Amino acid sequence: MITGKELIKLGFKPEKWFSEAINYINENGLSENEMLEYLEVFRKDPPIPLLQEAVDFKINIKAENELEEANINFVIDSMKTLMKTPTIVNGAIMPDACPTGSIGTIPVGGIVVAKNAIHPGMHSSDICCSVMLTNFGKANPKEVLDAAHSITHFGYGNRDNQFDLPTDLTEEMKANDFLKDQKSLTAAKSQLGTQGDGNHFLFVGTSKKTGNTMLVTHHGSRGIGANLYKKGMKIAERIRSEISPDTLAQNAWIPFQSKEGENYWEALQIIRKWTKLNHECIHDATLQKLEIKKEDRYWNEHNFVFKDGDLFYHAKGATPLDPKFMPDITGPRLIPLNMSEPILIVQGKTTKQNLGFAPHGAGRNVSRTRHRKSKTGTIENIFKEETKNLDIRFFSNEIDITELPSAYKNAQTVRKQMIEFGLGEVIDEVMPYGCIMAGDWKKNAPWRKKKSNKIESEGEEK
Repeated sequence: MITGKELIKLGFKPEKWFSEAINYINENGLSENEMLEYLEVFRKDPPIPLLQEAVDFKINIKAENELEEANINFVIDSMKTLMKTPTIVNGAIMPDACPTGSIGTIPVGGIVVAKNAIHPGMHSSDICCSVMLTNFGKANPKEVLDAAHSITHFGYGNRDNQFDLPTDLTEEMKANDFLKDQKSLTAAKSQLGTQGDGNHFLFVGTSKKTGNTMLVTHHGSRGIGANLYKKGMKIAERIRSEISPDTLAQNAWIPFQSKEGENYWEALQIIRKWTKLNHECIHDATLQKLEIKKEDRYWNEHNFVFKDGDLFYHAKGATPLDPKFMPDITGPRLIPLNMSEPILIVQGKTTKQNLGFAPHGAGRNVSRTRHRKSKTGTIENIFKEETKNLDIRFFSNEIDITELPSAYKNAQTVRKQMIEFGLGEVIDEVMPYGCIMAGDWKKNAPWRKKKSNKIESEGEEK
């Protein structure tokens, strides 16, 4: 009589199939050789080990002070750990690189190339974070900003279905295993025309070349993307624990040549369509309100996964230069720096050094918390000092000093290193007039107001 102990001695780990296999072996009276032949069906391949040596990656960044040096050293150490992941074949970091988690986590400003594998942790929850520009011609910048302010939405909550989700996009979601749940479908409909929080913005400025007024929005895929990310990480973790337990959890992957991999890739493309539509809703509604026809429009992602044959380029905050990464490319690319700096309009060629990418912005040298603690004086005075001559607005009416220019890396340094490392050519600049950001929307978030009212009520009862 065969028991589970014998199977464990043969090198098998206890799993659901144990009871079925034991019953089959005992009921059919299999000989030892017959049993071993039968059990081979259940024997798994040995775990995939980490690479002994980290894959080389391109470093397109230099430190110009001690703070930057500490930041870059952490980023490089993190990349060296990450680049031992078994699927990885190439990588790079940009001048705006900064840490986003523990050692081994892809940094902002990182590009990681994997073979036949999609790593959800390397695009993070803000899938398809992207920028779109619309040329408003000779429109008044203040009028454009005012109109856009009345249309866009930042921070907590959804919209009251101001924009319609196209039927064909709804059907695509319903046909995809990752996106057909009601939570995703509801978010896709109710969050059209919303921009989230953090570093997302709506920027208005004028072309340095033509003087035309430009509207630029920056945001990702909101709740629908965050929901997909959670599902992707869950599947990747299950696969990682089975086939490569030594791989860090944040670097788990979904094999592309699997049903889950193909469905996940398809889901990413649907998310891309939704995010582009989300930008278009805000831009088109602003045009309509001002009764203006657009003169030009282009957009690009800078937080996504791009496919080239069997290679998957994970760009965690990096702007694609190579047209092969964007099948619907209609113009140059956009690189925002901070609210007081121009948005760069760039083009460029793929090289071994840049892997087909440019920076996505200015990045940070310190965390939001550390930056906040470093500032002295009142929030209002800090705001006035850093936003002179600009029309800067926070949708929540609460200033977020961690989004002011001093929170970011030196823009001139980023631009200088773009030239030094061949990371795109600036062909125009959108000179800043003003912008809208979410601000510190959590300060007066509905749940906080509710909690505050409850505490006040309890205090009155006492």
